[in-house]
Amino acid sequence: MQNWYHIIPKNTGLSIYAWIIFCVLPFYFVFRSSSTYEIIFGIVMIILFFTAYRVSFLSEGWTAYFSVSVEMAISVVMTLFLGYVYFGLFLAFYIGNLQRKSGFISLYIVHVITTLTAVGIGFFIQNTIFMSQLPFIIISVIGVILLPITIYSRNKREQLESELKDANKRLSRMVVLEERQRIARDLHDTLGQKLSLIGLKSDLASKLITVKPDRAINEINDVHQTARTALKEVRELVSDMKGARLNDEVVHVQQVLDAAQIEFQLEGKPELKYTPLLVENVISMCLKEAVTNVVKHSKASVCKVIIRQSPDELVMQINDNGIGIPEKTGLLGENGLLGMKERLEFMNGSLEIAGKDGTQLTIRVPNAIQQTEREEPL
Repeated sequence: MQNWYHIIPKNTGLSIYAWIIFCVLPFYFVFRSSSTYEIIFGIVMIILFFTAYRVSFLSEGWTAYFSVSVEMAISVVMTLFLGYVYFGLFLAFYIGNLQRKSGFISLYIVHVITTLTAVGIGFFIQNTIFMSQLPFIIISVIGVILLPITIYSRNKREQLESELKDANKRLSRMVVLEERQRIARDLHDTLGQKLSLIGLKSDLASKLITVKPDRAINEINDVHQTARTALKEVRELVSDMKGARLNDEVVHVQQVLDAAQIEFQLEGKPELKYTPLLVENVISMCLKEAVTNVVKHSKASVCKVIIRQSPDELVMQINDNGIGIPEKTGLLGENGLLGMKERLEFMNGSLEIAGKDGTQLTIRVPNAIQQTEREEPL
């Protein structure tokens, strides 16, 4: 179902009130005519134009092209006899929204030629009327030339952006599927053999427990040791899945910034010496979130990451030369910054934000948390 804005165009750079004026102006030119016949003729042409204009949006194929042809003829007639050029802007908007390149080019060329020809002839047969509204006629002619190209280019860009978004979603789903398959393979390789071995040794121990108790005890010990080994491997597997290393995240954000055509600069070493894995995981997530904000919102050309390590604390700065953060913006409520602050506070860390010349995020995390490794009982 078509909406009212297919008659009054939107998103063309002009206010909707300007388009309403363009709709009302024909009646001014019509009622300015001296004879009743000319007034009736003008009103009929206006009604016919907007009827054909509506039909052109509701139909496809030859019906749409026929409607546009009728609109062009009415626009030429109104230009020559009543000095009304502004119907050409409505046609320009319609032509710019055509999807097919061949239809856009053909109708655009025809519309520009007919409009320029009608305006040129109109200056000779309606010189007084045309000279009295010369600035508006010039604006209308420029709109007829530029408006279709602008709208067509914008629609194509939005279409490409939509297709890219869909492609990214499909790629994300494929990555998730591949990761699930990898996890399934790892679990199968890690647990499958050992669980089979546990089952065989358990059956053997149950058979030997009354015949050869000593050997049954050895088999049970083997089952116990195999189970402990399987548990350790599963823990390592889960730890690899959950733990994000900072040096790996630095490589990832560099790829993201390169794709966004933002220069990446790194000062310091991302291999952390004093930081536990849990803290490193949180810092990696904060770096990822910060760089995502740089790409989406900063309009920067350079992003610099500074990493300073000491036995007491880790300090990481993410600087960009973008537009900064407006003073009226709720800093911690925007763009995931509140989530970053909450994660860091859980680690006794802090987040500092400066947004005057570009944006500077400073992350500080003390090295008070120590990692302890101990083997938990089965």
